[in-house]
Parts: sequence; structure tokens; C-alpha cells
Amino acid sequence: MQVNDRHPTTEGRERVTLVPESLDDLWHLTYIVEPGDLVSGDTTRRIQRNDDDMRDTGGEREHMWAELEVDDVEFAKFANRLRVGGVIVDCSREDQLDFHHTLNVEPFEELEVEKVWKPDQDDRLSEAVEATENPDVAIATVEEGEAHVHTVAQYGTEERASITGPTGKAAWGDGSRPREELFEELGTVLARMDVEAIILAGPGFTKQDALDYIQENERDLADRITTVDTTGVGDRGVHEVLKRGAVDEVQTQTRISAEADLVDELTERIATGSEVAYGPEQVAEAADFGAIEQLLVLDERLRAERGDEGEWDIDVDAVIETTEQKGGEVTVFSGEFDPGQQLRNLGGIAALLRYRID
Repeated sequence: MQVNDRHPTTEGRERVTLVPESLDDLWHLTYIVEPGDLVSGDTTRRIQRNDDDMRDTGGEREHMWAELEVDDVEFAKFANRLRVGGVIVDCSREDQLDFHHTLNVEPFEELEVEKVWKPDQDDRLSEAVEATENPDVAIATVEEGEAHVHTVAQYGTEERASITGPTGKAAWGDGSRPREELFEELGTVLARMDVEAIILAGPGFTKQDALDYIQENERDLADRITTVDTTGVGDRGVHEVLKRGAVDEVQTQTRISAEADLVDELTERIATGSEVAYGPEQVAEAADFGAIEQLLVLDERLRAERGDEGEWDIDVDAVIETTEQKGGEVTVFSGEFDPGQQLRNLGGIAALLRYRID
């Protein structure tokens, strides 16, 4: 996510100019943009012709700029877009004011969002920006005699290392360069990188031999490595990895893993009756006591409670603000994956506590 501008407007609101760069960014925006916000951008709209000397053709699409007061947001994952619906409050054609319209936001299209920004929404925006600036996945491709390392970010891939050295006898006179030297250099490069996951790819059995060497000699890396079969290495191998969706899967699994660890800790504490709270009333009480170490809240529930579909008798924003003011951390779970589904079964909100409050 790019943030190109940010400035205050009125009544505690801020106007932020954004450029989403991936499906992940559009998904983040689903839980940032909410009813009552102002969202603007370039769009097309079917315009009815009423000119006396022009036959009405049933409407033609015209380009225009429009600002909506939001009433609905939908992440259309398979259409690769975010749909933002609402009433037009400002636009480049005055005759279209007060009509309902839908902005179809796609990656690399600029939009402006004006709203009162809540702390977790600021955190989510920062998370999306950091994901762009700080690649967290590396792709290492290896075959006999060469290895390449690329980093992956939302803007694309970048080669960080190219290690070459033929393994045949001709390269080293009477003997051949040991394969372990190639694996050792590859392991050293990967160990220096600040990434959460590594995809080790290539043709044949060389990648498995490289993995065996790294598992034995760079044990801290082993748990972060996933292997993928490709027919080539270097740029060609990276293209194959990306085409197969392996990076998206690894990044998703990394997020799920962090959420799963929290849910496992939560369920273990529930089973043992230790420092835990779940359900809106218990969690709100724990927040007031300053007892929350880690607040867990489901994204879809958070959105509902901030809108017209709320069912809780607590102010979820007040709970989040109190938790952060008293030194606790907040994690917003995705309802699409198993840890979020487990949290949904516990009421959509829970907390790991510093101490018991009953």
C-alpha cells in the first residue's frame, strides 16, 4: 500500500490518499472503510441522454470523478477489486449528485478516504504499507552449480544474490568443487536475510540436498523453508513459483500461523481456567481492570459492531482504546481462516490476561 498524502480536515477526520498495490491491500481496505466515510476516485457511470436533438440510447458510460458517502463495502476477491457503494456527495458532473453509485477499486488505482481513523485501522494501514516496503518472503532457486536468491514484495521481485560455480572437474582442475560449498554459501545468504518465509525451488533432487544441508547446518532457517518443484532457476524459476501461487500461500500461512499460536494459547488457558477472558462482557471488564495483555477480535465482528449490525452491549472501540492505553496489544483476526473461525465460536472477542480478575 502506498500512502501519498495525509492531512486533517474537520471534526477529527483525516483525508488519506492511498494506492492499493495488491489483493491483500484491497482486503485491508475492507476493514478500514466503513459506512459514513467519504471515499473518492475516478470512475465510470452510465449517463442517460436527455438532449432534445440526441436520441436516448439507454445510457452510455462516461468517465468522471466522484466522492461517495459510504454505505456498503465488499471485497470481491475473485473479481480482483473492492466495491465501495454509497451516495454521490461530490463529483465532476453536478447532475449526478445524490445518486447511488459503486466505485470499483482495483490495484494501482488511487483513491482518497476521509474518516475518523480508529487505532486498529491505523495499525492495519501501517501493516499494509510495511508489507510493501519490507519484503518478508525469499525465493531461493538452486540446481547443480548455481543458486539464486530473490526477495518478494507486493511490488514485484528483486534478485539479492547469484551464486555460481560449476561442479564438474573442469572447474577445479584435478577435483570438483564440493556441492556443500554451494549449499553453505546459499545458507549464509539466507541466514542474513530478514524474512519470515523461504521458498526453496528448482529442478531435480538438488533442492532437497540443499535443504538437508541447511537443516543440518542452519537449523534456525529450517522451519521457515517450503520446497517447490520448478523446471528452471533464476528469473525463470521465480516466475514459475509466482505463477503457481506458492508465495501467496506462504504469506497466508505465515499470518495464519501467528493467529493460530494465539488461539492455541487461548484454548489452553480456557481448558485450565487460567488468565483468560472471552465474550464481550468479560473482555470489557478485563480492559477496565487493565488486565489485558493480548486482545483478540474478529474482523467481521468488529466491522458489524461499528455499523448497524452490532449486537454487543459494549463499545468495542472503547475496549480497544483502553487495552492499548494500558499497554496491551490488539490482533484483528481474519474470519476466512481456521483461527478466526475458532474465535468466532467463542463470541468473536477474547483476551489473554496478565492476571485473573475473578
